[in-house]
This record gives sequence, C-alpha cells and structure tokens, in this order.
Amino acid sequence: MSVQSVFPQLELLLPQVSKPIQYVGGELGAVVKDWDATTVRWALMYPDAYEVGLPNQGVQILYEVLNELPDVLAERTYAVWPDLERLMREHGVPQFTVDAHRPVGAFDVFGLSFATELGYTNLLTALSLAGIPLEARDRDDSHPVVVAGGHAAFNPEPIADFVDAAVLGDGEEAVLEITTIVRQWKAEGSPGGRDELLLRLARTESVYVPRFYDVDYLPDGRIQRVVPNRADVPFRVHKRTTMDLDAWPYPKKPLVPLAETVHERYAVEIFRGCTRGCRFCQAGMITRPVRERSITTVGQMVKEGLEFSGFSEVGLLSLSSADHSEIGDICSGLAEQYEGTNVSLSLPSTRVDAFNITLAQELSRNGRRTGLTFAPEGGSERIRKVINKMVSEEDLIRTVVTAYSNGWRQVKLYFMCGLPTETDEDVLQIARLAHEVIRAGRAATGSKDIRCTVSIGGFVPKPHTPFQWASMSPPEVIDSRLRKLKAEINSDRSLGRAIGFRYHDGEPSLIEGLLSRGDRRVGAVIRRVWEEGARFDGWSEHFSYQRWVDAAAAVLPDFGVDLAWYTTRERDELEVLPWDHLDSGLDKDWLWQDWQDSMSEFEQDDCRWTPCFDCGVCPSMDTEIQIGPTGRKLLPLTPVNTGLKVPAPH
Repeated sequence: MSVQSVFPQLELLLPQVSKPIQYVGGELGAVVKDWDATTVRWALMYPDAYEVGLPNQGVQILYEVLNELPDVLAERTYAVWPDLERLMREHGVPQFTVDAHRPVGAFDVFGLSFATELGYTNLLTALSLAGIPLEARDRDDSHPVVVAGGHAAFNPEPIADFVDAAVLGDGEEAVLEITTIVRQWKAEGSPGGRDELLLRLARTESVYVPRFYDVDYLPDGRIQRVVPNRADVPFRVHKRTTMDLDAWPYPKKPLVPLAETVHERYAVEIFRGCTRGCRFCQAGMITRPVRERSITTVGQMVKEGLEFSGFSEVGLLSLSSADHSEIGDICSGLAEQYEGTNVSLSLPSTRVDAFNITLAQELSRNGRRTGLTFAPEGGSERIRKVINKMVSEEDLIRTVVTAYSNGWRQVKLYFMCGLPTETDEDVLQIARLAHEVIRAGRAATGSKDIRCTVSIGGFVPKPHTPFQWASMSPPEVIDSRLRKLKAEINSDRSLGRAIGFRYHDGEPSLIEGLLSRGDRRVGAVIRRVWEEGARFDGWSEHFSYQRWVDAAAAVLPDFGVDLAWYTTRERDELEVLPWDHLDSGLDKDWLWQDWQDSMSEFEQDDCRWTPCFDCGVCPSMDTEIQIGPTGRKLLPLTPVNTGLKVPAPH
C-alpha cells in the first residue's frame, strides 16, 4: 500500500516557523523513489538540526549505498526545531522525511547515527512525533525497527530501552546485511513477527539487540554481569570493520544543501582509523586499524564529486589527515589539478607535528586559505605525556610560525580541561603557550596583524579508551580553572588582545559523561528530562544543566546511585563496565595497562611505524593496518585550469 506525502499539511505550517527551507528537501543529490516499487525502506536520521545533520558524512554514505539497490529506498529525516514541533503536535503532522515527506513511522527501519550522546533527547522527540512507542518493548510489527549507529553506539546502554538494535563500527556493509535480513524475512511473510526479525539480526553477532540481554546488579550499584537471556544469541557482539575503502568510494553524489549548513564542501575521507594512541580519544581507539584510501581513488572522487556538486572547497577528512602516508602527493596533485580555479583544499584535522611548509604552500596555492586548527590538547608537557599527545612546545611554535609565514593570519588551538591528574598549573600553561605563539608569529612575520583562538573543551571519559576508568572533574573545578586561564591570557594586554578565548563550561561535559558511561538505569533520566522539555542538548542555548541534575536526583536514588556515582567516581580494574559485552576489538587488559602507564606519564609509540604493542584489534578482527605509499600519483587526471567555478551538471 502506497504511503502518502504529508507535505500538503506541512506546507501550511512552514510560514510560521524559522528557516522553513530546511524542511522542504529537493537538494541536488537527493533521491526520491517509488514506494511501491521497493521492498525494504529505510529512514535515516542524524538527530540534530538540518544545518548540522545534512553534511554528516556517515548518513550521506549510507543514503547513497542503500539507494543504489533497486528494491531499496532510503530517505532522510532531521530533528525539527521546537517551533515546528509544537505546530506538528497541534495539527497532527508526524515526523517526516525531507525527501518525499513520508511519515517516518511507515518505514521498515529507522536508523539513527549518534556522533554525540547529547542527541538522545532528540531521538525521543522523533519517536514521539513519528507515533512510534518510546520503549522498544511496546512496539509491534507495524513499527519500524529502530537501529542506533555512530560512535555513541559503542555504549548504547543508556538508550537500550528506546532502540531495538545497535550496530558497532562501520556502516557500509552492516546496512546491506540488515537489508538482506529484512528483505528475506518479509519475503517469507514476516514469520515470528518482530521478535523473529530481531533474533535474525542478533544471530549475525554484529548487531546488538538489548532485549536479548539481562543486566544483574550488585548491592552497591555496580554491574554484576550482562548475559544473554536466550540460547541462540552471542555473549559478545563485535564491531564491523570495512577494510577496503577503495571499494566504497562514497559519497559519489554529495548532497548540496538548500539552507546554510555548518560545512559546505565536498568531503573525502582519505583514511579511517588512527593509531596515535591519544588516551582520551574514543574515535581513534574504536576505528582501528588504519585503512588508507589510495591516492588515485581520492583523486577520482574529488573530480567526480566537484563536477556533480559545484562545491568550491575540498575537505580531506580523517582523524588526522596529515598522517596519510601520501598526503604530500595528494595535496600537490590536487593543487596542480585545480590551479587557476577557485577550488580550495582544507585539512580539517591536522596534527601539529605533521604540518610542514610544503603542505602549507599546497593548501594556499589558489590564494584561498581555509581555517587551520591544531590540537595540542594539553597546556603542559607533563599533561601531554599523561594523555599520550606527543607534541612538544617546539613543534607547536614551529608549526604555527610556518602557517603565519605562509600567509595565514589566524590559527585555532584546541585544548581540553579536566584531564586526569590535571592541576591549575597545567591549565595556566595554555596561556603561556598562546603568548609564545603570538610572540613567535610577530617575530617571523614582522607584523602585529596575527591572531590565535584558544578553544577549550571539557574532558569526557569515553568507553573503549584507557580513560574509561577515570573520574571527571566537577563543573565548579573546570569553571574555576577557566576563569584563571582567561585572566592569565589577558595579564599581558599586548599579547592578550591577539588571542581569542572560547570555551565550554563544565556543566554540559558532566552530563555528556553521565550519558557516555551510563548503563540502562540512565534511560529513566533521559526519559524524564525529555518529558520536562529537553531538546537539542548539544546547543548551549537549549541545554539546561539544572533540568538534568533535577531529573537525575528524582530518578537515580531509586537504584541506589546518583549523578556523581556515574561521573566523578573512578572505576577499579575489576568493575564490570556497561559496555564490556560489546567488542570494539581492543583488549581490556591492554586498555587498563595503558591507563596505568598514563599515571606514570609513559608515552606509547604509534604502532603504524613501530612494532605492534598488542592492543588486540588486528588479531581479534582478522584485520591489519594498511599504509602506503603505493608509489602512484594523482595525475594523469587532467588539470581543470578553466579559471571558472567547476560547474554543476544541468
């Protein structure tokens, strides 16, 4: 039976809301298929506003991978702002997709990609608007299967009540496997209903279905064990790893937004994974091993992506883009190919010790210099050893001077506050570093027209990292250190006026800590805070710390725990962690040893270039680190040399 568009009802509401264009769809790259001509139908959501969600690389890739299958349909939905949510509830308009404005509740699978845990309340809003019961146990065969993915899915326990399943790791092959299982189950007449479908997903050993696992607790609140409650599901669920990135050159047809978004560029993921071993970095730990995309595939993707989209910026994405073994050839090849056009290159994530004068010159060859961000993370040499961020002060000064000397007038330096063993003095060292950067930049350029922005984020211990056992600093400690830091930056007025200071206070970080390391009992807090009006918690103007504190105080004592128990408490070695039954490939004993090494300020080498130090990923995942160089060049892709913007197709 065909599903009708809700656009006629929605259109009447749009003049009453801000930025109505974000709900209209019809972007270049969007796909609308005949509902009745397809068998399996996915609604994909990045649970944030359109301007943040549309550029999300993960959702764009899955959207394209699924829509390439002739009998599969995938559409996108994003979080609606509170002004539209209120009107939708008043007028009975359900959560809709932006592609064909079909109701999300009509799809077979509702997949959500969580980059951050602060999107959990938006999940509940979307379920509620879609008419899908909030709790998975209340759903029947008429409701979509709700599947969580993204980095936060490596600990989906806080949302275990609300999702039917979670996928750990890379999504390209996972969504195809899920699609095959759903297609087969439907072809057989949906035997056994929803429960049988979820059981088939669980049997893959790479889809986690929370309802098939029971959690037992000790009297003191800690977890005693997590065990399957039926014989035919695995004790541990494993992450998916897509090994050959060249076989998955997506997105080929990037979405070109109609409304302003946070990133407007053609983005190519040049490699996946990181082995630098920063102890705070969940992304680096859970995406191992390193897998590089070949230089020729990168070149072809850029050529086709720009021709299709008309974007004038190319973002070379990864956790540390300058670590690609052929980054110099990639940048010089692209710079030569697009010399004389208005196409610019950017490396959104650049390690201090990997940026050099050659890269600087290639990135600025067309005269356009995109922003440069470097992340020393810690202000003092001591704290950088604790977190295994092997960057010396000399490296930082040399790198920033290179940028200033090559025409950049603004660089951004990113640090964290609240790191394990951190003292006030470690944080105040950030001011001294920033002063040195400005001094050195002025000396090198002979100009006072240079600036740096110091940006501070709060440390949040994440699952599957060596810091997963760490205690968090209370918000008042973080905020006190940041006040002292601001005063120290401004203590020298000549230097201080050239330094911008941006920071996140300690309160949102504490709540993110509750959600990132929480267990199933935290789900009751999420539901309560959502019922009290929480939406868009990742946005400072919508976030209410007091609302979260009050909800935790109302709910958690019934379980014998509280907010501090989840956040400012250090865990011991033998404690069962909520995600221990979810296998990221990393050996827990190795993570614990690295946590102990951090306390003694021992630095761990990068295993890409040194012997294996046995983190567990390669043998347990039957994978290996992939690095070049391949010896191939980007060219013979022909230079564009038109002097005009690369045109979009007519």
